[in-house]
Amino acid sequence: MQTRLRESSPDAVAGATVAVSGLAHSFGELEVIDEIDLEVAPGEVVAIVGPSGCGKTTLLELIAGLRPPEEGTISVAGGTEPTGRLDRCAYMPQRDLLLPWLSAVDNAGLALRLAGTSRGDARGRAGAHFERLGLAGFEGTRPDQLSGGMRQRVAFLRTLMAGRPVLLLDEPFASLDAITRAEMQTWLAGVLGPDRHTVLLVTHDVEEALYLADRVLVLSSRPARVADRIDIESPRAADRAAAVTSPEFAGLKERALRSLMEGRR
Repeated sequence: MQTRLRESSPDAVAGATVAVSGLAHSFGELEVIDEIDLEVAPGEVVAIVGPSGCGKTTLLELIAGLRPPEEGTISVAGGTEPTGRLDRCAYMPQRDLLLPWLSAVDNAGLALRLAGTSRGDARGRAGAHFERLGLAGFEGTRPDQLSGGMRQRVAFLRTLMAGRPVLLLDEPFASLDAITRAEMQTWLAGVLGPDRHTVLLVTHDVEEALYLADRVLVLSSRPARVADRIDIESPRAADRAAAVTSPEFAGLKERALRSLMEGRR
């Protein structure tokens, strides 16, 4: 029997709406985000694409409560204060940040240990997911002996084990080569299918965004505004190659790239 990855309660996941209204933020005189509105429905995967430096990572940090916004309101599963939002979000940064002195299973269970779970229980709960994530047999392996794709899977599992209803994924596959990245996209699509967490995914890869998400937001150059909102009507296909070469997918990709170009002006 396969073990489902959802560590948060079904009720928490079901209520995990993210709502952002009139969000604006600057660093000194540098305007980064200007008047962004977005809403992520419970169980929805929304991808955010935009030019480098337009404020995508800052947007995730604001939603997670890691920074206070200068203007606008943010709500995550009903929590509006920074500490409340932080309690409801699990944030996976661009780098895997695995601790080199811990094994794969201990890295995956780190959030549980920090919450007071015993080492044995944390290993048991994290280790129960290793087979499904393609990590069986590597529980005791240190990070420097894992491939890039395996490291990202361990980091993703660590994010899930935090037990938060909202996942914030910041370029999770940016450091991988093209072949491994495509494999990881297929893997993540398979994980997100049955385990309907509410997800915000930041990526530079338009193809990745369109393949993984239910909806794609295209941001303009800094200060970031929403240049386009693209709904993905077809469900994620198990066969990535067939999905990304379909005429429908090609049309959506052309639209997203055109919106990106127009947003740079």
